[in-house]
Amino acid sequence: MKKSRLSYLPLITVFIYLIVPLLATFLYSVSTKWNQTILPEGITFKWYTELFNDGAFTSAIIRSLLLSGGATILSVLFMVPAIFAIVVYAPRLEKGLQAIVLLTYAMPGVIMAVGLLRAYSGAGIPMVLVTVGAYFIGIMPYMYQGTRNSLRNIHASSLMEAAELLGATKVTAFRNIIVPNIMTGILVSALLSFSILFGEFVLANLLVGGSYETVQIYLYQQLKKSGHFSSAIVVCYFLFICILSSLVVTFTQRKKESF
Repeated sequence: MKKSRLSYLPLITVFIYLIVPLLATFLYSVSTKWNQTILPEGITFKWYTELFNDGAFTSAIIRSLLLSGGATILSVLFMVPAIFAIVVYAPRLEKGLQAIVLLTYAMPGVIMAVGLLRAYSGAGIPMVLVTVGAYFIGIMPYMYQGTRNSLRNIHASSLMEAAELLGATKVTAFRNIIVPNIMTGILVSALLSFSILFGEFVLANLLVGGSYETVQIYLYQQLKKSGHFSSAIVVCYFLFICILSSLVVTFTQRKKESF
């Protein structure tokens, strides 16, 4: 019994380590003043009221959703079929694809942003589209790894051979057999990619800046004005990600039960 209780100690330690900063942020977001005391000197929700009454915050949320969601959807539509084709029909090219994917880790965001500005600033292409393209490349490792692992787990090559022997075309087999079986991996990869992009600051700030204000840029600007107000933004951002994660987890569990 003692050993079983001790086995939970690392998990409890990690949970406390992660939850304490969030709890402190929430307390600061609802405090009237918190300077020289252990707990807030007063409780108020006026910071949340001001936040939800601020049209700039709503616009920033929508812009972040469009940028992050657009790049994630494009990644699913283009990368999943490409990864499937390479893994199943051209495995010799997989090492080259892995090398390309790893290159994204070697390119810091600041350097990438400067290079993109030099290349496209005078080309007449909206920088919002350039940002979406940069996001598309940035999440390539996460989409590749999740999709590849899912394809290996279901033995996609064997499933495709069986489907083609039964008379199905490659497109039909991919759409009706492969995609439903790897949907969990696709959703997890897409959620991870979306979460990373939704919190991205460097590329968005350098490429579009105040002309297309996202949540992170909005938060950065509010940090200069009020710590209570910016703490409220952080709490709302965390709750949004938690709700999104819960929806995806629920959806994937229903998918597993249906199969």
